[in-house]
Amino acid sequence: MDFLPKEIEAYATDHSQAEPELLQQLSKETWQKVLAPRMLSGHLQGRVLSMLSKLIQPTHILEIGTYTGYSALCLMEGIQENGTLHTIDVNEELYDFQRKYFDLSGQGDQIIQYVGNAMDIIPSLREDFDLIFIDADKKNYPNYLELLLPRLKKGTVILSDNVLWSGKVVTTPKADDMDTHALLQYNKMLHEDARLETVLLPIRDGLTISRVR
Repeated sequence: MDFLPKEIEAYATDHSQAEPELLQQLSKETWQKVLAPRMLSGHLQGRVLSMLSKLIQPTHILEIGTYTGYSALCLMEGIQENGTLHTIDVNEELYDFQRKYFDLSGQGDQIIQYVGNAMDIIPSLREDFDLIFIDADKKNYPNYLELLLPRLKKGTVILSDNVLWSGKVVTTPKADDMDTHALLQYNKMLHEDARLETVLLPIRDGLTISRVR
């Protein structure tokens, strides 16, 4: 679902920072070779991620859901010189694709990939994360938040993708639509948890910015 008229979205994209050439190449190869290329963050959202990262200037970033690495590279644009990005994805078939572009970026040694279930991997991470981007299996969004929140310091920013879920969050979901039910629960948690302050932006499929108080 497009939440803005196509002409307005195109105007916003045209008047935002240009998409770096490496990300253009990554996007093109994703559309050519990988299933479900619409999962890419894309130009406009990618520039939003880049800008937020540059404003936060994180030392350690956690990304849950790597896909082909586009969003990770956007987030890396604002990282501190010796910072690290830890990115988790369940699909091992995309590991080499991601690594190719991570290394081409010149920041490959700062990007640490994990393959497997994020619920199992997150407890093993010891970094004090400044920025977290959640863009993985929707049914586990509430679980990720419950796992992460107790360990986050004041000022940590959580970015959550797909929180409008093609508009399904303002409909009555079917009983077996687990993703929509999970996102409804997740959005409620972000809004009502006293430990967080949150704003939901209708960018692309919905992007929430939450900050730990």
